Amino acid sequence: VQLVESGGGLVQPGGSLRLSCAASGHTSSINAMSWYRQAPGKRRELVAFISFGGITDYEPSLKGQFTISRDNAKNTAYLEIHSLKPEDTAVYYCNAKDWTGTSEYWGQGTRVTVSS
Repeated sequence: VQLVESGGGLVQPGGSLRLSCAASGHTSSINAMSWYRQAPGKRRELVAFISFGGITDYEPSLKGQFTISRDNAKNTAYLEIHSLKPEDTAVYYCNAKDWTGTSEYWGQGTRVTVSS
C-alpha cells in the first residue's frame, strides 16, 4: 500500500485547507485511515481517525476545527482544516492500518504553513 498526501501549502491565519490522501496498491487491505501531524520540534500527534465504515474520532483538543472523511470508491481520505492558526503549522501525515491491525502504512507528508 502506498499513500500520497496532497493539498498542503501556505495559508493565512483564519483560512481553510483540504488535505487529501490517495491510497494505491493493495487497497482492499485497508481498514482505518488516520491523519497525524508533526510540528517543528514536537512529537507526531494523532489528529483524526476514520474507520472503513465512516466512524470518526478526533484528538479532543482539535475536534471542531478538523473534519476527516473518506471516499472508499476513490481510496482517498480527506482532512478539512478550518480557522487555521500559526500553531497548526506542521507536516501532516496520512496513516492506514490493515484489517488485522498488524500492518500500517505512512505517506510522505504534506507541509502546512500558517502565516501572514
